[in-house]
Amino acid sequence: MLAFIFRTLLRKLFYKPLSIDELRESQNRSAKMMQKIPKKISVEGISINELRAEWVSDKNADKEKVILYLHGGGYVSGNIEMNRSLAGSISEKSGAYVLLSKYRLAPEDPFPAALEDGLAIYAWLLEEGYAAKNIFIAGLSAGGGLALAMMLALRDEGRPLPAGIILLSPWTDLTLSGASHETNAKKSVILHPENLRLWAKSYIASADPRTPHISPAFADMRGFPPMLIQVGGDEVLLDDARMVAERAESAGVDVRLSVYEKMWHVWQTIGILPESVKAFEEIGEFVKRVEEK
Repeated sequence: MLAFIFRTLLRKLFYKPLSIDELRESQNRSAKMMQKIPKKISVEGISINELRAEWVSDKNADKEKVILYLHGGGYVSGNIEMNRSLAGSISEKSGAYVLLSKYRLAPEDPFPAALEDGLAIYAWLLEEGYAAKNIFIAGLSAGGGLALAMMLALRDEGRPLPAGIILLSPWTDLTLSGASHETNAKKSVILHPENLRLWAKSYIASADPRTPHISPAFADMRGFPPMLIQVGGDEVLLDDARMVAERAESAGVDVRLSVYEKMWHVWQTIGILPESVKAFEEIGEFVKRVEEK
């Protein structure tokens, strides 16, 4: 019943063509309704290279363990406030501090601005004394694609890789070539095809959309750390997740693909859903399993 209610409400609110300004305003309104978090979750605002950021942590979290969390929003929108509650749930289940940070957005700052910011935030963590083996990179939607792009750049530059990657409904193919864009079109709750095309065009600008740092579904993932991918069975981005899982597995990466049947894009943000609770528990189990290796 909860899933039905939220599916109906979200589709009515978000499944329609929106300009980037309309999308940002809609998200700002939503953020005001999602700022409440449990008392046991702490929030500390900081600045990293002039980017606004926050530490979000459960009272029992270990400050030496960090999950760098990259928000979604199609590379054109997104804010910290909308992700606090989700970050708090991840901190609670993983036992890690979660670092939320802004990054530059298109069309004002197209590719590679977001990637440069993500790499700079990761470098800041290392400079602050956090060990790469105690850092995970997580990303939601476009943030998932950005997390993979960061991993590709770090590997190719010979820099220390984090312990693991956590991808939540990742957008990894900006050519929109996956068959699920058609097979799941009528089930889609949030992602309207016109919006996806607009966001992709805004972020890509004059670059090649098949560039692995833009569409990591086409990347060589050899040497990547363990990876957890969560995706909804009703998402148009279902094949984005499948493509990454297949490429990772063929490259010898320890990868787990979890398809949550009948779930829509980024359902994890609705924390009261049983499927969201299960997703957070799975993230916690993944983090602990990687740490024990």
